[in-house]
Amino acid sequence: MLGICVAGATGWAGSAVVRGVLDADDLGLRSAVARSAAGQDLRGAPVFGHVREALDDVDVLIDYTSHLVVKENVLAAVERGVAVVVGTSGLSADDFAEIDAAARDRGVGVVAAGNFSLTAAMAQAAALLAARHLPHWEIVDYASATKPDVPSGTARELAERLGEVRHPVRGRPLEETDGPREARGASVGGAQVHSVRLPSFVVSTEVVFGLPDERLSIRHDAGGSPAPYVVGTLLAARAAPERVGLTRGLDTLLLGQA
Repeated sequence: MLGICVAGATGWAGSAVVRGVLDADDLGLRSAVARSAAGQDLRGAPVFGHVREALDDVDVLIDYTSHLVVKENVLAAVERGVAVVVGTSGLSADDFAEIDAAARDRGVGVVAAGNFSLTAAMAQAAALLAARHLPHWEIVDYASATKPDVPSGTARELAERLGEVRHPVRGRPLEETDGPREARGASVGGAQVHSVRLPSFVVSTEVVFGLPDERLSIRHDAGGSPAPYVVGTLLAARAAPERVGLTRGLDTLLLGQA
């Protein structure tokens, strides 16, 4: 049985992951991290205020915390030889490169995804295939009005992984734009990403491919419940101890690409 620590255990997604771990026959909740509940007990597992305190007898850390602490948490676990599943958004390509190097140095696995839902993984896989054949694309990132980080982890991961296929072709260079250049969005992975923050959205990510006289849109919409993320997160938790270095994207696991 794999010993699991969930960081962000009392949060929106983390609490659903905790229930998933408790319901699984092959996973055991060894500890949890939640600063608001530190010193308490969560279904028999001690709750700590910091990840570094919570890694005894743990095989996998699952992190659903915040962009302010996730990198520190991941590197602390890797240093201890603990595999990690990263469900928290806000990490950059440079952050992931640092995490990959540290994980390879310690011989442990890290699985990270901007979105651990199965449908989001399929949308990303389809977009990566399309990018091999369609040279023009831009990404629209929708999230709630109060989401602090831009773009969302789902959109950032999609943009950066599409950029690994190739950079999209632009019809007009950005420096030749008339008017506020910010209206063209931010460049991530070579693509323009437009972040919309409005009430009623959870996380929706759309990539639009264009050719003369035709377009292809691939869009994923998340609902108001964290339930869709649990299955993919636990799948990653089972896979992480068998891997070395960073595996980015749930679709990579599902399709056996690495």
